[in-house]
Amino acid sequence: MSPDLEAFRTRVYLRGYELYRDLPWRDTRDPYAVWVSEAMLQQTQVARVDGRWQRWLERFPTVEALAHAAPVDVLDEWQGLGYNRRALALRNAAEVVTRDHAGTMPTDEAELRALPGIGPATAAGIRAFAYDLPGVYLETNVRSVFLHELFPDAEDVPDSALRRLVAEACPETAVDVAGADVPCTPRSWYYALLDYGYHLKQTVPNPSRRSRSNARQSRFEGSHRQKRAAAVRLMLDAHAAGEAGVTPQALAAALSESETRAGRGPVDEAYASKILAELASEGFCHETDGLWHV
Repeated sequence: MSPDLEAFRTRVYLRGYELYRDLPWRDTRDPYAVWVSEAMLQQTQVARVDGRWQRWLERFPTVEALAHAAPVDVLDEWQGLGYNRRALALRNAAEVVTRDHAGTMPTDEAELRALPGIGPATAAGIRAFAYDLPGVYLETNVRSVFLHELFPDAEDVPDSALRRLVAEACPETAVDVAGADVPCTPRSWYYALLDYGYHLKQTVPNPSRRSRSNARQSRFEGSHRQKRAAAVRLMLDAHAAGEAGVTPQALAAALSESETRAGRGPVDEAYASKILAELASEGFCHETDGLWHV
């Protein structure tokens, strides 16, 4: 590692060490529990995940328990966390881990990335936080630190310029850092990056906005995404109430009511049918005799 990057690692590690956040998923090395936390924290605030992560693990305590759970129960437990696809991907991946890996999360990056819903950052997070293995864990807080420290005046910085630096800065094994009681390992290094990056976002203009990969999240209220989520929720409620299912007419009426209440136009049956067909193509629901079920 170059001298400058070594100084950077020491500086960042000490800063993150000072700013350490005692979050519940940091008290475990169970790769399944770590994986669930990584999936939940994608585009979701920490405050919303704290509590939901614990409840999920009470309901689905192991990979095998999740693999054998009914999709309707998995979706029900996920409600409020956004992006329902992540819940189904978790369950689908749990089936693969149970079937092909004897219920144990792989340590190999390629095997992790072959699982449904697991991309480069999630795979690196599982490896670092569960197995203390090095990798390129490039997510928004990590990205913010590298941009703030190493690219202070640059705009439109591509991730390709960061990945090599992230890989090089991550220690292969435990490294003692003067001023820190805990050796710098992949696990503690990325915790330091996450906490320093979180701090930066609270105290300076968000550095990640200078990243080429930065994309402002589209508005949720009134969006197609919100209507999809409402459709899933309506079908879950019907299932919980023991009802036969949901019709496109009922979905259109429910969506129209909420849209009208918000000062927007109504939703017609054709659009409601399109949403249901779209959700069915992604494995969220199916239709029987004109009734739609999760």
